[in-house]
Amino acid sequence: MPTVHRATLDEIDPATLYRIMVLRTNVFVFEQGIVSEPELDGRDLEPTTTHFWAEEDGEVLATLRVLADEPTVHLGRVATAADARRRGLAGLLLEAVFEQFPGPIEISAQAYLEKWYGRFGFRRMSENYLEAGIDHLLMRR
Repeated sequence: MPTVHRATLDEIDPATLYRIMVLRTNVFVFEQGIVSEPELDGRDLEPTTTHFWAEEDGEVLATLRVLADEPTVHLGRVATAADARRRGLAGLLLEAVFEQFPGPIEISAQAYLEKWYGRFGFRRMSENYLEAGIDHLLMRR
């Protein structure tokens, strides 16, 4: 069973951070073809950014990050390895986020995931818009 972890940049092991970045690059760049925006945007380096990940046998299977921008927390970079999908790992990460950040949370979600995020209490706050060439919408919990 995967273990859920969380850490800020000053707490995270460099090898784990590397594995998180590899997973995100595999999902967003290689699978989804997002090349119009850099995956490494500098926000991971901010002291208020918290990384969450699910790990099993030393392999990062799912990840997301939380940007604790005042007054609203922003969720993003939600990614699961292709061979680990449909195991509920992203949901486990979301539940861990809700425990640490009980207030309002926003996400610029890929539009096709609206119903999935809705299962966790997120509601549509905008019309669809293009971000990185993919249909997105603002959602809030």
